[in-house]
Amino acid sequence: MFFEVKWLVAGLLGVEAVQDAVLRTMLYEKGEEKVDPYDITVFEFTNMISRLRNELGKCGVKDKGLIIPLKHGAESRTTSNVLSAGPDSLSYSRTPKEIMRIMYGTGDDHRPGGFFSKGANGRITRE
Repeated sequence: MFFEVKWLVAGLLGVEAVQDAVLRTMLYEKGEEKVDPYDITVFEFTNMISRLRNELGKCGVKDKGLIIPLKHGAESRTTSNVLSAGPDSLSYSRTPKEIMRIMYGTGDDHRPGGFFSKGANGRITRE
């Protein structure tokens, strides 16, 4: 049973990573375009979203936008962050509490809102 759960989780993470990379690639291609009606670029917008996720998750600086300083890019060789990873090209992890704080949009893993305005109903939430 444990092996099956690990296999399922690994598969889901792989699918999620690919979906994230596809979306981030599409956003990167439009990075210099202005987002109406805000008059900021897609690059600036993604940076703001990343800062908000970090703030809500109360996890320090994990998430970063599409353009980052060279020293934080993959192996310090690029300023693009399409794969959303750290300098070692490894994806960052999030705890269940961090995820719930972000998904609820409240910064509190016990106070519903955001994507789950009526709260979530799973084992992770109950614990």
